Amino acid sequence: MAQVTAAKGGAATLPAAQSLPDELAQALKNKQPLIVMVSLEGCVFCRQARQSHLSPMHRAGTVIVQMDMRNNQPVLDFAGKLTTHDELIRRWKVSITPTLLFFGPGGKEVAERMEGAYLPDFYGPYLEERIAQGRKAL
Repeated sequence: MAQVTAAKGGAATLPAAQSLPDELAQALKNKQPLIVMVSLEGCVFCRQARQSHLSPMHRAGTVIVQMDMRNNQPVLDFAGKLTTHDELIRRWKVSITPTLLFFGPGGKEVAERMEGAYLPDFYGPYLEERIAQGRKAL
């Protein structure tokens, strides 16, 4: 079972990515893109995104995993090779938190990334738009 990455203060949590091929297969089975949240410990905007949108969506069945910058936790990449959260985030050229990535078959990105903080009133609509983009590409 997936480990849970907890934000400080008992805030909302998301499972830590462990096997991207398995997590992607689960998402595709649900006809959804796999959503990967890139976070950073102590990131206020990351915590807000988890609390207001991502954790409730995850509890409702959307496959969302979290990867943390500066974290050497092991993870299998889409090719099935062992790497770490930090190394994979560098390979994806992510430098802003929070960043949401949307993956489809073969580990290809299927929607525009959501980078950085958005106004709370707009985060949900932008997120829904990206998920719809991803579903169309499946």
